[in-house]
Amino acid sequence: MYKFGKLVKSRTSFMAVLLAGCAGGFSSSLIAQTAPAVISTNPSNDATSVPTSINSSKNIVTSTSPTATFSQPMNPATIDSLKAGQQLTFTLADASGNNVPGTVAMDVTNTVATFTPIAPALNPNTGYVATVTTTAANTAGIALASPVTWSFTTKNVPFTSQAPVNLGTAGTFAILSETGVTDVYASVINGNVGSSPISGAAILLSCPEVATGIIYTVDAAGPLPCRITNASYLTGAIGDMGIAYTDAAGRSLPDSTELGAGQIGGLTLAPGLYKWSSNVLISNSVTLSGGPNDVWIFQIAGQITQASATRVTLAGGALAKNIFWQAAGGVAIGTTAHFEGVLLGQTLIAVKTGATVNGRLLAQTAVTLEQNAVTQPAQ
Repeated sequence: MYKFGKLVKSRTSFMAVLLAGCAGGFSSSLIAQTAPAVISTNPSNDATSVPTSINSSKNIVTSTSPTATFSQPMNPATIDSLKAGQQLTFTLADASGNNVPGTVAMDVTNTVATFTPIAPALNPNTGYVATVTTTAANTAGIALASPVTWSFTTKNVPFTSQAPVNLGTAGTFAILSETGVTDVYASVINGNVGSSPISGAAILLSCPEVATGIIYTVDAAGPLPCRITNASYLTGAIGDMGIAYTDAAGRSLPDSTELGAGQIGGLTLAPGLYKWSSNVLISNSVTLSGGPNDVWIFQIAGQITQASATRVTLAGGALAKNIFWQAAGGVAIGTTAHFEGVLLGQTLIAVKTGATVNGRLLAQTAVTLEQNAVTQPAQ
């Protein structure tokens, strides 16, 4: 990330901070009296080969939307898209100075601003300059000391489609883990369940909860009378799960990087390869829009957190079997939320009370359930 200059304070502001500190309010006043700064951007300054961004009137994003991260919470009213005739705080222009139409929104922390282009979107093999003006101010009304600009160049390869991730025998399971499945009764599972190499005693589902499917275990300690002991089959499935995870994590040339700084709630995402170097937050419902043969792959270096009562919704004929969420960190699906797609988790997958999943939960550690419905996707 491109780093910008130090924060700027006036002598008057400094004296105000000292006086406030003497009154016992030093910390809050220090923030209030300090000018904010842009501490990082995406794309970074002078970045090349940046994927093009396409955004339709329905807010369908297929690749990188420029973002600016601030040193402290900002007043969204000074940064969000303004009314016609007013100056935008966050702008994007091509090398010829032509402004790119777009909308600007803050994340839930009010520290990350995202510029989302409107069709026609960014062109391939083109230079762009992003600007954040001094209209941007923090919650105390203190503005940026000076405008911030950075430039980047898009690559000459537009959006490309992805092949599905081959799940192998792991694709015969609705839930597959290496260290067990815990459950707050009663959940409803439509599909096979298995865990290996841990003992079948670590699968805490009861037979009636696996409505349509088989519980596979490595030994005779699993739930009775429905469990089937097949250690070799499970070993192969666990191996295929690891191969699938590596495949999803290793896909190159993403169509989008760091979209929304990890905040994807409220967006409609077109098919493609999306990559984040940190966590992904679904704070509002998100829609995946595409056809029955389209593929989505989400590469996430951190955690996935879906807020309670939100939904991952499919539109246009999109199918859950073609959606792959690869997460190096833990996954938490919030209370009464609904999730779609195949989860390839390197650590824990936790499904909170009353949440539903149309997809597969494939975890390299454990899966935890709390009165959930998990249905493996149609093939």
